[in-house]
Amino acid sequence: MSGRNLKVGLVQQTCCADTGANLEASIAGIEDAASQGAQLVLLQELHSSLYFCQTEDSANFSLAEPVPGALTGTLGEVAADLGVVIVASVFERRASGLYHNTAVVLDADGTIAGRYRKMHIPDDPGFYEKFYFTPGDLGFTPIDTAVGKLGVLVCWDQWYPEAARLMALAGAELLLYPTAIGWDRRDDSREQARQQDAWLTVQRGHAVANCLPVLICNRTGYEPDPSGQADGIQFWGSSAIVGPQGEMLARASSDNDEVVTASLDLDRCEKLRQMWPFLRDRRIDAYQDLQRRFRD
Repeated sequence: MSGRNLKVGLVQQTCCADTGANLEASIAGIEDAASQGAQLVLLQELHSSLYFCQTEDSANFSLAEPVPGALTGTLGEVAADLGVVIVASVFERRASGLYHNTAVVLDADGTIAGRYRKMHIPDDPGFYEKFYFTPGDLGFTPIDTAVGKLGVLVCWDQWYPEAARLMALAGAELLLYPTAIGWDRRDDSREQARQQDAWLTVQRGHAVANCLPVLICNRTGYEPDPSGQADGIQFWGSSAIVGPQGEMLARASSDNDEVVTASLDLDRCEKLRQMWPFLRDRRIDAYQDLQRRFRD
């Protein structure tokens, strides 16, 4: 990657119950990003459907599909036609009764370069993912592509510095997070602002601590709770491209479908690690307690 710039794009979109329409919107966004020169395009978490994890409903397992499958096949054709790398999100049916929240990377020739299965699975009001998803078992391994080594993670993973660090230590050249996060509309505006600010701050922190660019692609729009027991989720968008010093290179709005792009100077990452030698000064001899749940 030495001496190269990389133009990247994010496709932030609202979703509806029509999976075909959602996929068409994702493809239109990919084409838009590619027309702006993007060589790598990141899609949001579970972009082909509504965020079905607001409730526990076994009927939603019908949305799952194998990898490779129809979704990856279609996006692979798009990747090959445009000559871009696409990071997509799939509700993966691995076997009967075994499902994952999976990010699949389609290389610029349309082949599947690799996949990452979400490791940290939330179970909170409105985000009942443990009902649907088995925790990932592929570890924190970057995926080799035509544009470099991608440290792909998913949503709840983005709050964990351990995940970002392990991807960086394994040679990731940038970190990517397909995301579905939003507000409970019952929270007041000050609480909503605090939550969104915390979310953006921790992503910027991953960039700084690892001297790597970070890409976050989030959903936007309001999705009601199908059960009617809660107020639903107002996804807060704000998809962002962050530079390796935490600088905000591009950011989408909270409430619009948008394609955002930015150019990354990948040479800067090594130069920054020379100036800020976080990896050199790690005290690996003193970190054993990180393997404990809590230090009583």
